[in-house]
Amino acid sequence: MTKYAFLFLTTAAGILLTGCAHGPHDQNETYVLVAANTKIWYWQTVAQGLNRAASEMKVKSEVVGPDRYDPPAERTALLNVLQEKPAGIMISPATANLFTNDINTALQQGIPVITIDSDDPLSKRLFFIGTDNYNAGRLGGQLLAKELSGKGNVVMFTYPNQLNLRERQQGYLSVLDNYPAIKLTQAIDIKGDPSVASDTAKTLLESKVKVDAFVCLEATACPAIGDLVSRSNMTGKVAIIAMDTDQRTLTWIQKGVIAATIAQRPYTMAYFATKVLDQIHHNPPPSLMEDLAKNSYSPLPWFIDTGTFIVDKDNVNAYLQQNQAHAPAQ
Repeated sequence: MTKYAFLFLTTAAGILLTGCAHGPHDQNETYVLVAANTKIWYWQTVAQGLNRAASEMKVKSEVVGPDRYDPPAERTALLNVLQEKPAGIMISPATANLFTNDINTALQQGIPVITIDSDDPLSKRLFFIGTDNYNAGRLGGQLLAKELSGKGNVVMFTYPNQLNLRERQQGYLSVLDNYPAIKLTQAIDIKGDPSVASDTAKTLLESKVKVDAFVCLEATACPAIGDLVSRSNMTGKVAIIAMDTDQRTLTWIQKGVIAATIAQRPYTMAYFATKVLDQIHHNPPPSLMEDLAKNSYSPLPWFIDTGTFIVDKDNVNAYLQQNQAHAPAQ
């Protein structure tokens, strides 16, 4: 085992217990999260993980990116960050191939980069930390099949150019292959605007097109769908499987409008990624440009799965109590 491999494995194992293993940090040491749609609950939770880790290490943290889904604007934010030369970057590429060269440029400049939530596997990013999105889709597919009793027409809402959502859709379809009576009739690109989802759903329901379930592969569509279904007196007549744990999604689960949601661990993604970026910054490998994916002796993993779980009517109240216990002080 190389000296660096041993160092990473031992420090990573103790990260959650010890905070950091090296001496004092530089007062200007900064770790940056680059994301799209930074104003939504999901990315605010990611920011909580980043800020908590930074506070424990007594370093600076920063969240940059557009306040709506806008991949080119997210890229501009990344390019601006590169000018600042931070100690480390975590990024969720809204469109993977749009960011590949910029991620590689950061690494060439000696800035460690980790992808979180959504990956860019064609880049030389050090590793990805987040959800196994294919398996998250399979989990949703199993829930959907149960809700529909193996038969029905499904409309899905997604961003087709975002890798993690494509993986979730593939997971759903792999389950539905075993249920030929369940048909995915449409996969709608909501283009970062949840009103596209609700307007499309409204048109479908009013046109009497047979829709038995709505599936959302991202966080913002299903709260709007839940509102529409409730106002249309369609609760219980159309199943809804959501993604993530926006407060509005949880409220609709409590009211029986949304059947369930697939919960991720966004706080964990950023918290752990920040601690590992810190270790890499202070104990860099010989090269940040090595192709670690094809190195069986790599000191870094290729992918860390932070896991998913189901929130439904049986555990939603307990989940909300847990959230309140961990809410940041006002």
